[in-house]
Amino acid sequence: MNVIEKTGTNLKSNAADFDRFRLRRFIEDLAGMDELDTRNEPIELGGIAEVLEGNSKAVLFRAAGPERAELVGSVMGGRARIAAAFGVKPNALLQEIQRRLRNKPDIIDVSRAEAPCQQVVLTGDDADVTKLPVHLQHGADGGPYISASIDYVIDPKTGWTNVGLRRLMLRSAKETGIDLVAPSDLKAIYEANAAAGKPTPVSFVVGAHPIDHVAGTMRLPVDELGLVAMLRDAPLAVVKCVTNDIRVPADAEYVLEGYLDERGHVEPEGPYGEFLGYYGAVKRNPVFHLTAITHRKDALFQTSTIGGKTLGRTDTAQLSALRTEIMIWRALEGAVREPVAVYATTSSGGAFNVRVALRQRVPGEARNAIGACMGALANCKNVYVVDPDVDIFSDEQMDWAMATRFQPDRDLIVMSGLRTLPLDPSLPPGSRIGAKAGYDLTWPFGATDRLEVRVPAPPRFAGKRFPSVEAALADGPKFFEELMTAVGSRDGREVVRTLGSLRDKLSLDRDGEGRYFIKAGSAR
Repeated sequence: MNVIEKTGTNLKSNAADFDRFRLRRFIEDLAGMDELDTRNEPIELGGIAEVLEGNSKAVLFRAAGPERAELVGSVMGGRARIAAAFGVKPNALLQEIQRRLRNKPDIIDVSRAEAPCQQVVLTGDDADVTKLPVHLQHGADGGPYISASIDYVIDPKTGWTNVGLRRLMLRSAKETGIDLVAPSDLKAIYEANAAAGKPTPVSFVVGAHPIDHVAGTMRLPVDELGLVAMLRDAPLAVVKCVTNDIRVPADAEYVLEGYLDERGHVEPEGPYGEFLGYYGAVKRNPVFHLTAITHRKDALFQTSTIGGKTLGRTDTAQLSALRTEIMIWRALEGAVREPVAVYATTSSGGAFNVRVALRQRVPGEARNAIGACMGALANCKNVYVVDPDVDIFSDEQMDWAMATRFQPDRDLIVMSGLRTLPLDPSLPPGSRIGAKAGYDLTWPFGATDRLEVRVPAPPRFAGKRFPSVEAALADGPKFFEELMTAVGSRDGREVVRTLGSLRDKLSLDRDGEGRYFIKAGSAR
């Protein structure tokens, strides 16, 4: 029998929570946050992409395709949604992830009878990727793509599980293409196996909590099942797959099991609408062969948004931006004394344009920061560094800083011949090196003492009180705001009249910053 459906069991471990990090539960939470667009009416798979394009919310389709399957898209297409997955506000997300990365991972192995992701097991002819609600995402794509898959593979050299994010182009009922051109741990594992004439067992989770996707974006020298557990900030229940020995999160919605054959990069894959908003050309890539599909009884399929003109609202740009910020922050910690904030713009794909705010302690730190960012990630192309008074999340304030604090012949740093991302459409075809630019939008070190570089702000009327304007001036030079504060004025015109009557009597004058003062030796 190739189809196995399991009934409930009492064997569930007390320590394993199979519901807390389930994708469906998170989607239910989004509905209460006004972050979910629910479509109850039937929709053809060909209409999915148009609904998702530019949508500011995650979209839940209750009846997708002729099977009326449940499908959710753009789950991570907004920073607020990713932050909600971590239980924090968007401005606290980076710090929360940094905290969780210091956790000690807790992994719990559970039996197949316990694992919800194996409540239904499909093998043989019943395992068929074309029966899943996979849709065409872009007009020139090479076919329908599974775009929200998280790959799990064991590195034979270390025994560690590697976790990444991968797309799969449907080729037949049991085959898909897979993009393995860009450098990655999976690419290195696959090429080593292929060179030895061995296939590479791999399992793909489709339908996972956003935290698991964040874990999939990172490249750290650890067993990355532990990374998933660290970021969840909770024990991770895992189960061994049915047709290979790979362990995957037991609370997944779907798992596609199989292997990459050892023939190498031999079959055409693509074109595909890439994360920079342009098409990637047809490439030669390995082939994934399906051996089993397992899923929950009420499984929720997932698709990710990629490419298009509204990059900032796509899953890939949001995830890439978060990964970039984490990697850049780590690089800055070793390069400068006090980084304040990091922001990778999602409209640049989440990596190409990076903004940094820092508090300079010594001259040259802004340029150190630029160099650190360029070296931290190959696809970090333009780096903007500002003082901490500039909000790097505000396009308006960044434009102001560029206009008023930047001199091109002094503050522009251009470096060429650097490793970069081949997908950059501005590069010559086939090139893997390019140029990067740094924009130092900080004031020259020590220049902020000048009035001319201070930022005007409404008066605060905070300061010392005096019995009269004359007594305040006798204490020392005062700005007009300080004189109003000195006598408790919230009007100011009576202070003007008082200054007028005192001008000749006390020989009042103004210093270079505009403060009123009594000339030395004047009569009283």
